[in-house]
Amino acid sequence: MRNGMTLEFSPIGLADQVSYQDRLARCPLATSDYSFLNLWSWAPAYGLEWAWTDDLVWLRQSRPSSVFWGPVGDWQSVDWPGCFERPSPLKSTLIRVPGPLARLWQSIFGDRVVISEERDQFDYLYKADDLITLTGNRYHKKKNLVRQFEKLYDYQYVPMTPDMADRARALQEDWCVWRDCVSDDQLAAENQAIDRTLANWENLSNVLGGCLLVKGQVAAYTIAERISSDTLIVHFEKGDADFKGVYQAINQKFLEHEAQGMEWVNREQDLGNDGLRKSKESYHPARFLKKYRVMFRL
Repeated sequence: MRNGMTLEFSPIGLADQVSYQDRLARCPLATSDYSFLNLWSWAPAYGLEWAWTDDLVWLRQSRPSSVFWGPVGDWQSVDWPGCFERPSPLKSTLIRVPGPLARLWQSIFGDRVVISEERDQFDYLYKADDLITLTGNRYHKKKNLVRQFEKLYDYQYVPMTPDMADRARALQEDWCVWRDCVSDDQLAAENQAIDRTLANWENLSNVLGGCLLVKGQVAAYTIAERISSDTLIVHFEKGDADFKGVYQAINQKFLEHEAQGMEWVNREQDLGNDGLRKSKESYHPARFLKKYRVMFRL
């Protein structure tokens, strides 16, 4: 019921994606977790649900345990003390809370709210031009690998379409065989999220992607989402590692074709994975979007 007085959680569905994106646009800061594609594609894995009130969308995950995320909407216009006079997740611990919201709550509630950084959830934010041009010594190795890919292979970049999405699904199936996804819960969940996205490509708004073809075969693909007028989120990126430099190439070629006019590229968090952290840091993030665990003592 969207009356602002009760919270009735329901599955995250495609029918409300535009309404949700409108609410998200009212947030002073939108991190990658809260993009519609992220919520919807990972919903089965995390048991994600939402509840709508007049001013906010509340988010809850049920797997591996029940916990709330930060709410989505115009945080500045909410009567936060009034939230404690009706059913509200503020009476629980919340995770993945964007920094501006955590600081707003601190300014209102003082020492009655405890916040702690969740480093594993920090979003990596890059200057789009840096990742497109790969200029300077710090990107020398990346640029060299892109050039090697260009010289070694008869390649073609093509935008993601429903037809290409079907072909990318075939690469994803092969990738999961190579990486033995069935033996890794996180990879299996990611595979489910990717397959759900590609299978519904034509029904999703603000999504875009691209593929690298080598002799007509999909060698790599990227799935991304416009979350604001100046920021693009890269959600998924997979390639056939038999092609030298394929990951550096799909990263650069996708942004070169699809990120023109964008200022920022958000490549999401590293989830505490050492390999992911090393990879994301190797592209020299311009800054991080910090997220916090928040507990109210009221």
